[in-house]
Amino acid sequence: MPFTPPRHPFARSAAAPAWAALLTLLAIGSLTGCGAPPELHEPAGLPTAAGSPRPSGPTGVPTGTPSTAPTAPPPATRSATPDPGLVATACRNGPTGQRVVQLLRGRASVLPDNVRVRVRTGPLCAGDWQYTVLEVTGHEELQVVTQGRPTALELVTAGTDVCTAEVRATGPAGIRTLACDPSPAVGPGA
Repeated sequence: MPFTPPRHPFARSAAAPAWAALLTLLAIGSLTGCGAPPELHEPAGLPTAAGSPRPSGPTGVPTGTPSTAPTAPPPATRSATPDPGLVATACRNGPTGQRVVQLLRGRASVLPDNVRVRVRTGPLCAGDWQYTVLEVTGHEELQVVTQGRPTALELVTAGTDVCTAEVRATGPAGIRTLACDPSPAVGPGA
């Protein structure tokens, strides 16, 4: 005869876990449903008249108005003059292309006197910096970055790649864009 274990008087049936789960859900549901409905709560952050009772409307929602209307933050004001270094534009009071060529032939000794040079682009100014592109006969075009007033012009860099550490670190955004953008959209006479 096969062995059958004795049955305990408190043994659980297969339905016991289902009943326990149902009771747990009912307890959670009854606890989370307590409290006042959200429409009866006063809105946070709105000023109210101190000490005055608020009459309720037919729906039970307070109908009183706040003593002061909330105000929106003031709109951001734009400055009348944008940052002069943000975008490079044609120099109105800056050096001429001829002045840049004179600097390169003279003090900077970048161009020899016997080479023909034509200004292709610029000078374009951003702040007190300038960007110029020169066509040099028999050579690649020459990009030039200068800084300073037209009468005291200083050469920052010149070459086929003028995106130097100095230009990246201290140049205005308009000059950095022209000097360091892989495909600047600068046309003749821009």
